[in-house]
Amino acid sequence: MEKYSFSNDKWQWYGIDPASDEDVQSLPPLADPCRTWLQSLKEDQNNNLEMETTEEGKEALWGSIIYHQNLDKQEGQTILHYCLLQNTLVTNKLAFSRLYHSTEQKLFEKLQQAENAIEGFMILLGEIVASFLQDIDAFEDRMHKLLWRLKENNNEDVLEQIIANRHEILVWENLIIPVIEIQDAMKEAFGDEIADGWNYKRTSRRISRCNNIIQLYDDEIQQMTALENVLSNYRGNNIFKTLTVITLLFTPLTAWGALWGMNFEVMPELSWQYGYLFAIALILFTTGGLFYYLQRKKWMGDILKSGNRKEF
Repeated sequence: MEKYSFSNDKWQWYGIDPASDEDVQSLPPLADPCRTWLQSLKEDQNNNLEMETTEEGKEALWGSIIYHQNLDKQEGQTILHYCLLQNTLVTNKLAFSRLYHSTEQKLFEKLQQAENAIEGFMILLGEIVASFLQDIDAFEDRMHKLLWRLKENNNEDVLEQIIANRHEILVWENLIIPVIEIQDAMKEAFGDEIADGWNYKRTSRRISRCNNIIQLYDDEIQQMTALENVLSNYRGNNIFKTLTVITLLFTPLTAWGALWGMNFEVMPELSWQYGYLFAIALILFTTGGLFYYLQRKKWMGDILKSGNRKEF
């Protein structure tokens, strides 16, 4: 078990191995719900947020959040289990390497500024969200490149990248929602006065900023998806229109060819000296007439115009 004391021993942070009975027994007295929480950790459960507010001054908040997620594998996640009391914070051992924005030393320096475990936990949440923001910055670069690929080189790979980015946005939403829930639940469990603390305010603003960025990128991805659907429908309509026009233009050739391909006993055209020339001329004339009719009706549209690779 790892024990840290902060702010002149005003509050403590215990980092335990949930599977170790020795670590669990070494903890200070905890409320019964927290003991139940510790038992659930041994069973490797990912707990939803819960709280105990029966006795004033002994409120407790506990649960689990994912603070690192592999985007390719659901199992590739790092979970923080926590139990928070006024002056005590109990968690499983934190993987500091997952907090890209901070080192263990810098985090402890910030925790020394916290007056109690509640503020300390908000500082820890702030570092987790800062790590989220750093990953989202890398996502921002991919979104910028995708935006221009959508215009300049739109193909199946672009659609797959849009889907991948959409999935990543959903992952970020899935990660930030439990953090927002903790932010609100802390006031419910410990009272509105905790919101007056500077650490709570700073972390709340960081959480809000992270959530706003995620929502903005979510909107952008939806716009990209809508644009891709419009382009796909437009191109699909052009393909069907082109095939329809080609079918119509070859109808005279097909009809006359079928007529002259019949083998009746009386076929006067067999003795015509210029029969082939007449047949070709008739086919060209009827095809040209049909083409002119389609043009007059403006049914040809832009299918005869060559596309510009740099345009949609």
